Amino acid sequence: MAKPSLTIKKRLLFLLIIFTILVIALLSRLAYIQIGRVVNGHDLLKEAFAQQNSDRLISPERGAIYDRNGKVLAVNGAVETITADPEDIQKSKKSSEYIAEKLAEILNVKKEDVLQKITRKKSRYEVIKAKVDKEIGDRIKKWIKEENIKGIYIYEDTKRYYPSGNLAAHVIGFTGAENQGLQGIEKTMDKYLKGLPGRILNEVDIAGRQLPFEAEKRIEAQNGLNVVLTIDETIQYFTEKALERAIEDYKVAGGAAAIVMDPRNGDILAMVSKPDFDLNNPFAAPPVSGVNPDKWSGTTQEDVDILSKTVWRNKAVEDAYEPGSPFKIITSAAGLEEGLISPDTVVYDYPVEVAGHTITCWRESGNHGEETFKEGVYNSCNPVFVRLAQSLGINRFYSYVRAFGFYEKTGIELPGETVGLNHPKPTEIDMAVASFGQRFTVTPIQMITAYSAIANGGKLIKPKLVKELTDSEGNIVKKFETEVVRNVISKQTSDTLREILEGVVSEGTGRNAYVKGYRVGGKTGTSETTQEDVYVASFAAIAPADNPVITLLVVLFDPKGETHMGGAVAAPVAGKLIEDILNYLEVERRYTERDKQLMVQEVYVPEVKGMTVEEAVKKLREFKLEYKIEGDENNKNAVVMQQAPGPGTSIPEKSLVILYTYKPEAEVTVKMPDVINKTIDEATQALNAVGLNIKVNGMGVAVQQAVEPGTPVPKGKVIEVQFSHVDEAE
Repeated sequence: MAKPSLTIKKRLLFLLIIFTILVIALLSRLAYIQIGRVVNGHDLLKEAFAQQNSDRLISPERGAIYDRNGKVLAVNGAVETITADPEDIQKSKKSSEYIAEKLAEILNVKKEDVLQKITRKKSRYEVIKAKVDKEIGDRIKKWIKEENIKGIYIYEDTKRYYPSGNLAAHVIGFTGAENQGLQGIEKTMDKYLKGLPGRILNEVDIAGRQLPFEAEKRIEAQNGLNVVLTIDETIQYFTEKALERAIEDYKVAGGAAAIVMDPRNGDILAMVSKPDFDLNNPFAAPPVSGVNPDKWSGTTQEDVDILSKTVWRNKAVEDAYEPGSPFKIITSAAGLEEGLISPDTVVYDYPVEVAGHTITCWRESGNHGEETFKEGVYNSCNPVFVRLAQSLGINRFYSYVRAFGFYEKTGIELPGETVGLNHPKPTEIDMAVASFGQRFTVTPIQMITAYSAIANGGKLIKPKLVKELTDSEGNIVKKFETEVVRNVISKQTSDTLREILEGVVSEGTGRNAYVKGYRVGGKTGTSETTQEDVYVASFAAIAPADNPVITLLVVLFDPKGETHMGGAVAAPVAGKLIEDILNYLEVERRYTERDKQLMVQEVYVPEVKGMTVEEAVKKLREFKLEYKIEGDENNKNAVVMQQAPGPGTSIPEKSLVILYTYKPEAEVTVKMPDVINKTIDEATQALNAVGLNIKVNGMGVAVQQAVEPGTPVPKGKVIEVQFSHVDEAE
């Protein structure tokens, strides 16, 4: 037999080497898989499951948000989400180009974006567009059926809807495209609200085709829990309207904030920050200078930054300001608690020298001289508080500042809470100016929390916005209990302070917050800022002072009207708001003798139309009302054809009712007189003289009238006039 040639031997050796390499590679791969099952078994199982199954998400329903009385503040509306399975689309008779073009047309999105999604490799699930109206979804369903399109799926989904628009915008917040909370309670309570998504599972072959006779498997979504707030929708509405009117009346340039709190448990009944925004359209162009609505997209980072600094910013928890005179009550609390002062201690408000600075009383006409301590609070005399702080000393004074919570966040359930700037290493002059609320800052939520401690007997309570969580059946899943942070003063000191605060309103600088029938305690504030001619006017209140139900803080940033003083602009807002809230809460009025003297008794106008003039006059006199006849004045038997005001209108006693003995073809009008700076009696006489009636709000002289002078108004109309004490006080 012939020996193999050298060439054949080389070929055999080469084949042997190749075979050996392949065997080694296969053995290595087998070893890797075997070892990998132990080391990476979980990951391999996941990959295998993904290859063998096609799954789609089931969105959970986000929990609703309610006010404390069960009124809906945030709810879900039915929408649909359009998704695609790129592998299934490749099996469709229509081209990817055509499908992308048609979807883009119906959904009003870019064709390029759709095409990129539906042609993505190794993907079984792509969201084409979320949260589309059902009408759009129905159009796509019809198109899919008519043209036998594969791989496009439509799922029921929900979209957040806020029935009250702007109401409590900064408290509630809003969600993003994926139903995730972005602001407010929607963000901080997101883990409870969002729920857990479910899945729809289908077994598929290696080509991604659903296996025949295999049932669809569903893992149902778990819906989110409902959040019940401490907010009262009605009180929130009152507060928002009060601030809107204040901003307009006093030309407030920097916005405003207000908080209403129940001092007994820390519940926030209302929280308002202005300007605000529509919760259903939070990315809309804000009404601020430099923003052109026609060029606004709301989608860029620059746009979001502008929104965050303007309308989204919650001034009640994020904006710090110099508190001014309301902080004098904290200094008073420290002095009373330490036994260094009593309400009747004689004090002096003569100028005081501190570290080369002279601190004087605000009163331009001279200081008040000798007075009792409570009178010093009524008159808001700065030197009185400087001397009290000096007697406390730096350590004791600032220990109370810390105890009342001014060095820490309150922990309220909202994002973005800040802490005001306080003195880390205070000096004598720091303490002196801090004693009357200057040259350091606090946030509104810190201030209202401190005042609530004064109101409730001395307990600093953590403010809260969430009352409880409930499930879809209304069952309570979790309650948020009242949390006492610490005791800061005794009940005796609390009682004394509330009596003093009541005197501030009845006799001192807070007289414009006086409410007949309700014992209101409060303190006005006017603080400077680092900007020239920019002030902050505020009023902090407790009501009723003898049995507190609410604490209230109103802060107006940069009022540009005739005056910027807190007593003239913030106190009237607070007084009217307190009256509305206590009326709503059905707190009984208890009239003092002073109240009765100040009160204008109101009566309801009786129905006299159809009576003779003689009968009508007799009826009106029974109700202590005056009259004026338009028509035949001498014919007592003439029939009253029309009256103004109409029956049922509430007007003060001795007001004027116009009796018409003919049916006027057109409304009889008179020109509105100017009553500004007139007393209540003078304004009443001026209006009655032209056949108009008055509704009196407040005391003092007229500072605002509901109708501009010279405006034609129907004869007999009731004109609302705001009266105020206009002395330039804090």
